[in-house]
Amino acid sequence: MLFKRRTEPGTWGRLRLWLWPRVSWRRSALYYLKRILRLSGTPYAIAMGAGIGVFASCTPFLGLHLVFTLAVAWLVRANMIAGAIGTALGNPLTFPFIWATTFEIGSIILRRTSQELPPRLEYELTNRSFEQLLPLIKPMAVGAIPLGLAAGVLTYLIVYKTVSTYQEARRRRLNGGNGKGQMAQSGQEP
Repeated sequence: MLFKRRTEPGTWGRLRLWLWPRVSWRRSALYYLKRILRLSGTPYAIAMGAGIGVFASCTPFLGLHLVFTLAVAWLVRANMIAGAIGTALGNPLTFPFIWATTFEIGSIILRRTSQELPPRLEYELTNRSFEQLLPLIKPMAVGAIPLGLAAGVLTYLIVYKTVSTYQEARRRRLNGGNGKGQMAQSGQEP
């Protein structure tokens, strides 16, 4: 292979790269942005897919984010790849903040003030049975709806504007830069 490493990283090396990028966070974010910009599809489909992925990553149902994203993206004819990239918002660094925020919002909506957030929430969510988790998951699921909607709508608006601008600039560049394209070359009026 042309760009393959000489020595493959071990398990700990892959885990470290997954949690902390080798070059920088900025470069990793730009990589995901360019991946989304270069997807084929309408700006609506790409932006809707990314928004659905971000919404899904705000839910407390680990392991179902991608399944939920792909199912909803298929139903609304959104770009499934953009949805999968959008689920990258939920990662080991952001989950504690997302879960704490959804729990607090859900507790406010359900008018629960007596219940405290467990100090080791990630341990509780991964090592308890569903019956033991229900008092935690219920406020988190309720709180995920407004937080996910806000994050999803914001993502949709940003991605839609960015993708439509990128596609229009690319179309102009491919048509010779005059914006009128082949009509100007054939002598027709727009």
